[in-house]
Amino acid sequence: MEHPKVADAIATIGLLARNGLEFIVIGGAAGALHGSPQGTLDVDIIRSRTPENIAKTLEVLDDLQAYTRFDARRLPINATHLQAKGALLMATRLGPLDLLGALNDGRGYEELLPHTELFEIAGWPVRVLDLPTLIEVKAAAGRDKDKLAVMHLTAILRRRG
Repeated sequence: MEHPKVADAIATIGLLARNGLEFIVIGGAAGALHGSPQGTLDVDIIRSRTPENIAKTLEVLDDLQAYTRFDARRLPINATHLQAKGALLMATRLGPLDLLGALNDGRGYEELLPHTELFEIAGWPVRVLDLPTLIEVKAAAGRDKDKLAVMHLTAILRRRG
């Protein structure tokens, strides 16, 4: 069965939160939650890599019928994959979901937690990267779509004063 090419971000984030995962929404989904008009195809999160969170994540990935997007073998994800800092680019029944252990600069869940805001999504509290840190991360990425996001996010930050 082929999974959607565009994420249902609210349903995905809500499912992760409802199942008690420790994560931070980053990337385009975080930008959208802060009010950016720029669309995104996937949901990017930084995941906690504690044993408890890894176990919960494996259960949720099973529920999401997740498999890696760029591996035709569709091998299941295991705990060893989730312990690593790298990115797991998943296809799910709710659309693309990217699970990162850390940003390119090495900051993981614990380091980013003080740079988050609490949002209510689908009735659940969810940690979202704060606007200044999101702008910093997008600027460091340097891709054209990130440069555009920085312009939108900076304008939002200015409006907030």
